[in-house]
Amino acid sequence: MERHSLPDDEATDSTRGRRPRRRNVLIATALVLSLAAGTGIAARSGLLSFADGCTGSAVRIDLAASPDIAPAVAAVADSARRDNVTSDGRCVDVRVEARENHEIADDLATATAAPEYEVWLPDSDVWVERALDADDGIALTPAGNAATTPVALAVIPSAGTRLGWPEKTYTWAELTAATSGKDAVRLGAADPARSATGLLAFTSVVGSTRKADPDSDARIAATAEALAARASGSDDEVVRSLARGGSDSAKGNEAVFLTEQAAFTHNSADSGALNLQLFYPTDAAPVLDYPLNLVDEPELTTDESRAAMRFISLLNEKGAQRTMAEHGFRTAHSAVSDDLVRASGGRAPQPYALTKAQPPATDMVEETLGMWTVTVQDARLTVVVDTSGSMAQPVPGRTGESRMDVTKASMLQTLAQFTPEDEVGLWDFAAGLDGGKDFRKLAETAPLGERAKDGATHRESLSDAVSALAPVGTGSAAATGMYDTTLAAFKEAQSSYVSGKCNAVILLTGGPDTDGAARTALVDELRKLADPRRPVPLIAIAVGPGANRDEVNEIARITGGAGYEVSDPADIQAVMIKAIMSVGGGER
Repeated sequence: MERHSLPDDEATDSTRGRRPRRRNVLIATALVLSLAAGTGIAARSGLLSFADGCTGSAVRIDLAASPDIAPAVAAVADSARRDNVTSDGRCVDVRVEARENHEIADDLATATAAPEYEVWLPDSDVWVERALDADDGIALTPAGNAATTPVALAVIPSAGTRLGWPEKTYTWAELTAATSGKDAVRLGAADPARSATGLLAFTSVVGSTRKADPDSDARIAATAEALAARASGSDDEVVRSLARGGSDSAKGNEAVFLTEQAAFTHNSADSGALNLQLFYPTDAAPVLDYPLNLVDEPELTTDESRAAMRFISLLNEKGAQRTMAEHGFRTAHSAVSDDLVRASGGRAPQPYALTKAQPPATDMVEETLGMWTVTVQDARLTVVVDTSGSMAQPVPGRTGESRMDVTKASMLQTLAQFTPEDEVGLWDFAAGLDGGKDFRKLAETAPLGERAKDGATHRESLSDAVSALAPVGTGSAAATGMYDTTLAAFKEAQSSYVSGKCNAVILLTGGPDTDGAARTALVDELRKLADPRRPVPLIAIAVGPGANRDEVNEIARITGGAGYEVSDPADIQAVMIKAIMSVGGGER
């Protein structure tokens, strides 16, 4: 039987798909490489005993692993304990705990508590990127990859017959098109905000659909809405969502985005459930790459670092890789097994060896996730825009355009992405703008699809209000009235809070506020008012060099929000979507 080589991009490379972030990643990587080199030298010189027998107490290493790979890693750890695998003569005692990837990523990013584990093994680099996407998060040191598995479309047999499995092949765009329209196959997915499988699959759908039709955003949004209606909270739940015949056959999903390994586990279980069939897209399947990371490595003891690296090296030895293969994972030590593919539901001519999709760019993943968040969860946003003199300043490289000009264009582009059910309001502010007040309410926070008596939608009225924004011609650029305005907008948003929606205040400011007393009052009041039961995070965006990102971030974090900085107002759209994505998961 023909065998296929494992693609190059699936090799266990410690830096593949990773880009340097704000952490000292290069320094940390050098430390690990030095440690790994030292481990090899020590092994050859006998300093590390790999033979039976231990001296002293065992070195305890806690490893948090993605739930799908945790059983395989735990089996390797159990074997290591039985075989008395040692580091510096002391037994290595690795304890594996299955933990949801998105929860670990968020915990590491916020650094709310010291981690209780020395090694983290998520299913994808997307979680590592999320964990590193914060200035004050926990440091992560890349240390190779444990295994891989491609993402595909799994279908129950009746749906496979309708779609022509296995002879008929599809691109990602064609697969999702085949699941819509008359006699559509009911398609489900794990929530892309909580599942790398769901996120990478949906990102592939977006890329494939745009490649086939550049003007396809409306179709992509429709796909997101259809998926959201049948989305599951986790990878385990999406498997349980499949129709199994009987009374639930008309309700359950007939097709889901799933990894080859998850299909292998499902098909191998003696549960009486229908075996799944896999479609592997012809425009390449993304791959979960299971990156290993030392957590807060500078804080580990020498014994912990060396023991952790000893176990990580063990995971890439042939015996451990055989264990991975037995659990349905692809490894770097062997060709792609036809037996594995067949057990998972794959058959020729499905291109199951063509899993060479490059890891999606970080900005593409963030855009896709932002699109999903905006589509899935209705938003209730009060947008507060600085119209002080600071917004009249020109934007470098844009002849004749001020910060306000570019800000308005970016806001209008963002507004177009929201659904008719999303609620958006608009305020502007500058010192002394409206008599004794520093702010004005230009448009109520209301559903964009709501129609006024004249027949105009709220979206149309809001767009007109945004287009009419203009910097105030009097007063200094530093006189913004930002503090009073922020407090007023927060109080109103909190008093009109709508459960089940992403409630937030978005503040766009181009300059500092020099009123120290108002700042102190704002901080004190926000600390009193912030209520986790009715969260209204403040998303503060500092526009241009005159604004202070650190200051607005400090204020925003009191409410559960964050501060951002853009040097070019054209970037506001991407930052707003990213910010809404980051705060929009609380009530999904």
